[in-house]
Amino acid sequence: MSIQLSEVVRELPVSAETFGVITFAIFGLLLYLVLRLDK
Repeated sequence: MSIQLSEVVRELPVSAETFGVITFAIFGLLLYLVLRLDK
């Protein structure tokens, strides 16, 4: 799993820090939508 992820990150045109921030933002947005739809 971690080996696949590191290979994917290596092929991305963005840095690891940017990838982490984007992933965190997407995860937060999905969590927000799930909590909104759950009510």
